[in-house]
Amino acid sequence: MIDPGYWIEENVFSSQECEQILGYLSPGNIGRSRAGARNLMSIPGIRELAHDERLLKIGERILGTSLVPYKATLFEKTGKANWLVAFHQDTALPLEKHTDLDGWGPSSIKEGITFSHAPTSALSQILAIRIHLDASTSMNGPLRVIPNSHHARIRNDSDFERQIERKSEVQCLVGKGGVIAMSPLLIHASSKSINDDARRVLHVEYAASLDLVHGVRLAIA
Repeated sequence: MIDPGYWIEENVFSSQECEQILGYLSPGNIGRSRAGARNLMSIPGIRELAHDERLLKIGERILGTSLVPYKATLFEKTGKANWLVAFHQDTALPLEKHTDLDGWGPSSIKEGITFSHAPTSALSQILAIRIHLDASTSMNGPLRVIPNSHHARIRNDSDFERQIERKSEVQCLVGKGGVIAMSPLLIHASSKSINDDARRVLHVEYAASLDLVHGVRLAIA
């Protein structure tokens, strides 16, 4: 199986299911900024959704093992809440406690949770699945990725720039109810939206185990 670091699957959730999910995420139910909301695994409906068999099967097919969700985040991009995300890798993981093990860090505290930058060995056990609650088009700031760029954590700016320069980017366009699964080490970005169409994405992260290595356990966020 070719492993580009990302996978798109359309029509995983119905339009009605998307609206139900948005109901869980309404401002009356959760604290939201203009750009979305963090730490959503505490919401019962979101926690149940993260364990949906359809998502678990997608993850198992990709990583070859059963997965457990640990983190959920809403990204909301609109004409009024619009931003550019430069190319990057997602290397910070939420942990139950700080670790001084080699390869981990630096760490920071976000909303009471310790986040530590993780080594490649830990990040290779992680998969993000992005549920598109609106269609993602070329006009509303879609995810852009560098295929096959996920095999190592890049620490040097010049190496990072070379990866971007020598490989062609791909726009990840997906309809409402579709999902994108991706490695956290996949180099990715998104542009500003150039119209007023909402682009709401529920980003759920999964791991093969909450215990990544001895003494390092993922926090539920």
